[in-house]
Amino acid sequence: MPNLVLELLKYAFLAILYIFVARAVKAIYLELRTPNPRRASARAPAPARPAPRRTKKAPRKLAIVEGENMKGKSFDVSDELVVGRAEKCHIVLDDTYVSQMHARIFSKGEAVMVEDLGSTNGTYLNRRRITSPSELQRGDQVKIGKTVMELRK
Repeated sequence: MPNLVLELLKYAFLAILYIFVARAVKAIYLELRTPNPRRASARAPAPARPAPRRTKKAPRKLAIVEGENMKGKSFDVSDELVVGRAEKCHIVLDDTYVSQMHARIFSKGEAVMVEDLGSTNGTYLNRRRITSPSELQRGDQVKIGKTVMELRK
């Protein structure tokens, strides 16, 4: 190939490279400097969830319906129950999928709530992983490790 063609290709490649870098820098600059209306609407707070259903008397028994050695036991949810592998927990589960301090089940007024305490494998309410304190209703199932607990009257 003649040297002239190689020189032209070299300069064309450099021009394309500079255009690409300039557009990338411009896109980053615009993204950081101007508010994007589409992005602002995506950050808008989610609409409030409907109020949870209320019963006349909140259920206060937590029964273990699945689990190796605890099946059939029930616990009164009068104040607070901490579930985990640690000996100081109210409900001690001998399960490698359960953290030392895994979850907390507590009363809040007339409601019974469940909260994950930063466990590794998560706490599930009706097969959905919870990330914030959630209210329990009668018949709801809480899964911690291999153990399934159900809120009863």
